[in-house]
Amino acid sequence: MSSPSVAASGATHHLMIMAYGGPDSLDDVGPYLMDVRNHRPTSDELIEEITERYRQIGGRSPILELTRAEAAGIEGALNDLAMDGERWKVWVAMRHWRPFIKDVMAEMQAAGVERTIGLVMAPHYSAMSIGGYYKRVESAESSIDVLPVERWNLNPGYLDALHDRLADALEKFPADERAGVPVIFTAHSLPERILENNDPYPDDLQETVAALVERMPGIDWHWAYQSAAMTPDPWLGPDAGEVIQQLQDAGKRNVLICPIGFVCEHVEILFDIDVEFRQLAEKLNMRLERIEMLNDHPSMLVGLAQVARGRAVDAGWIQ
Repeated sequence: MSSPSVAASGATHHLMIMAYGGPDSLDDVGPYLMDVRNHRPTSDELIEEITERYRQIGGRSPILELTRAEAAGIEGALNDLAMDGERWKVWVAMRHWRPFIKDVMAEMQAAGVERTIGLVMAPHYSAMSIGGYYKRVESAESSIDVLPVERWNLNPGYLDALHDRLADALEKFPADERAGVPVIFTAHSLPERILENNDPYPDDLQETVAALVERMPGIDWHWAYQSAAMTPDPWLGPDAGEVIQQLQDAGKRNVLICPIGFVCEHVEILFDIDVEFRQLAEKLNMRLERIEMLNDHPSMLVGLAQVARGRAVDAGWIQ
C-alpha cells in the first residue's frame, strides 16, 4: 500500500460497498453455491433444498438491488458532508455473486481509481465473515489501495435505525401486551471454532445489544443465533428456534425477532425468519413478528457516510 497523501481540493474519493450476494434466478443457485462453498462439490440434494428456499421467496435474492439503494443513499450523504469541492463515488460489489469484488475492482482500476475505502454491509467483525471479504479484495490482485472499515456495530446512525425499527415493530402488538413482548436479537451463527482464535464476533454483537437495551429500559430481551449451516462442526448458539420454544414453554404467546446482524432482506430473513420461524411459532400457537429491515433507513446511511469519510480523514486522505 502506498503512502497516503491529502487529496487536492475538488478530488473524487471512492467507497466500495460490499455485500454477500445472492442468485438472480433459480438457475443461478447451483453456481452461487459453488462460489459460497469455495468450489467444493455441491450435492444435488443441497442445491434443490436451497433452490426451494429461493422459490418460496420469489425465485431470486433481492440483496443486490437493496445494496444499490443503500449505496445511492450513502453516496448522497457523503456528498452532503463533503467540503471544499470534494466529491464521492460509491461502488457496489458482491462477495459470492455478480458483480464480484474482483470484477468491480477491475472496473474501478480501468476508471483510474487509485484508492478506496472498503465497507462491508455487516456491522460486526469476524475474521471468517468480514475478514473473508478482504481476502477477496486481496485475491483480486488490483493496484487499488483499499482502506478497510472493519466494524460499525456501535455507530449511532445504525443504532438509531435499529431503535426506530424496533419501536415500530412493537406497535404491532396490542397496547396491553406490548410491554411484555419478548424480543429476540439475532445474528448469523458461525462455527464455534472461531472462538479458538479469540474472534471478536460475539463481543461485537453483545455490544450492540447492550447499546440497544440501554435505550429501551425494561425490554424483555433474549439472545440467539440463526441460520447455522448443516455441517458436522458445532455452530454458535443458542439457535433462535430453541429460544422461541423456550419462550413458549415459559407461557409466552408473543415474540418479536430483531435481526441485528443483517441490514436488508435476503434469504436468511425472508425464509429463515419469515417462513421457518413463523411456521414454528404458528405450531406453538404464538404470534411472531420481526422488525422491518434497515434497508435504506436514512439514519443508517448517514451514519455509514460518516464512518467512511471519518476513515478517510483518519488516514490523511482528506482534511
